[in-house]
Amino acid sequence: MTLPSPSDGIAWMDDAFIPLADAKIGVADWGFIRSDATYDVVSVWDGAFFRIEDHLDRFMASMEKLRMNIPQTRDDIRDILIQCVRRSGLVRAYVAFVCTRGQPIRPSRMPGACRNVFFAYAKPWVWVFPEEAMKKGVRLMIPESVRIPPESVDPRVKNYHWGDMTYGLFEAEDAGADSAVLADADGMICEGPGFNVFAIKDGRLITPNRGVLEGISRRTAMEIAQEMGMPVEVRPLPIGEFKEADEVFATTSAGGIAPVRRVDDRVFSNDAPGAVTLEILSRYWDLRHRPEHRLEVSYDD
Repeated sequence: MTLPSPSDGIAWMDDAFIPLADAKIGVADWGFIRSDATYDVVSVWDGAFFRIEDHLDRFMASMEKLRMNIPQTRDDIRDILIQCVRRSGLVRAYVAFVCTRGQPIRPSRMPGACRNVFFAYAKPWVWVFPEEAMKKGVRLMIPESVRIPPESVDPRVKNYHWGDMTYGLFEAEDAGADSAVLADADGMICEGPGFNVFAIKDGRLITPNRGVLEGISRRTAMEIAQEMGMPVEVRPLPIGEFKEADEVFATTSAGGIAPVRRVDDRVFSNDAPGAVTLEILSRYWDLRHRPEHRLEVSYDD
């Protein structure tokens, strides 16, 4: 029997660090049976976390909105994430931390009867889009599946309600696209499975304001645009306007800035990444090395 290697992933559950392959939750956990959970993902590149404090801010706020409570403090969570990476030895990692509703500790169907559960894990780096597409430009399509309205599920709380996203991914796969970007029932662009989107038009940067997770990479792209002197507009973005943009790109913790070369039958920049997008991409990787955004992992011992 071959034992799992730490580089395959390390998890923290029930006060112990274990191989990721051994990490399990119970079948009666409401995180599984009701998608009643929140989570966050922070990236590690070249041995350093990127904007970990911003991810912790969002995770703590999400738990508060969902009325979840765990014994681990913010400092405890940060230390667990660092230890998962250190013990794995991974210098490029996808690091997730999760809070589920858990299971009722007394006979009840009310969420307040549950003991909430926290766990975390680090695994090898994951790209949201195929790595080759990150270089050449991503092909997106707009599926018939529409985004869950924010009045039903608040997208600012990172969640596992992915029915709309999953249907959209099937449509994208059928169409030969790399992924899907969903619109809402009113025809306004929202986001894709694990990424935000931006349009560049007449020197302006535009991103949707509704039906989206307020992504950390999204925030980073807007900060870069402001440093470049580009006006940034956070507002409704109709499908037609999105497809008539000069350039389009996506943002994600699992890859940073992803140039988009096609949306449906619309071809951008001669079927290649656009010049402004490439400038933002270059600045993004430079910004990742700024000390204020990095938390170095010590792999000693």
